[in-house]
Parts: sequence; C-alpha cells; structure tokens
Amino acid sequence: MTTDIDDELWSAIADPSRRRVIDLLVSNGDVSASWLAGHVPFSRQAVSKHLVVLEQAGLVSRRKQGREVLYQVEAHRLDQATRAMADLAAQWDRRLTTIKRLAEAAHAEAKKKRRL
Repeated sequence: MTTDIDDELWSAIADPSRRRVIDLLVSNGDVSASWLAGHVPFSRQAVSKHLVVLEQAGLVSRRKQGREVLYQVEAHRLDQATRAMADLAAQWDRRLTTIKRLAEAAHAEAKKKRRL
C-alpha cells in the first residue's frame, strides 16, 4: 500500500515539466525560479507552481541568498524516488512473469485438449 507521501512523490514526478525542472536543478545546482524560467518553455508562474509541488514532495528545497531564493534538489529524496521506481519495476516484472507462465500453461492445456 502506498502512503500519502508516496502519492505526492508519484504525482510530482509524473509531470514532464516537473521532470525537466528537476533535470535542470540536477545539472546546474542552486538556481532561482527566474533562471529556471529562462531555460524552460513555460512561464515563470508555471515554474513557481511546479517548484511548490516538487517542494511538497520533498524533491526540492529552497534557501534565501540575499534577495534571491535558490532552489536545489534534495538528493536523498531523489535517491528514494529512484529506489521506489526500481522496486515498482521489479514488482511488475514478477507479475508479468507470472502472467506469462499462466498464459503458457493455459495454451499448453488447450493444445493438449485439441489433440484428444
């Protein structure tokens, strides 16, 4: 069962625009929302909204430096997200393997019945 925190994480990274913001933060370190807005095809207001969602999910944090607010990726949370995605992929691999085995068994049984 997923928790509300996991739901926030999945919701945050589901959006391609937010993934682009994360990519820019990973590549460029601490940057302002204005800097980000200059490097994405959406408005400064949209960048700010995406940053709020990412911050709520724990993927991004901010700090004030003079008059600017700088954003940075929370590496530990990004690592948690990566591990969660790998775990989910492994679960689906197991499920798909089971489905494949059941389908092959059903096919073999049907083929056997046709020969009788």
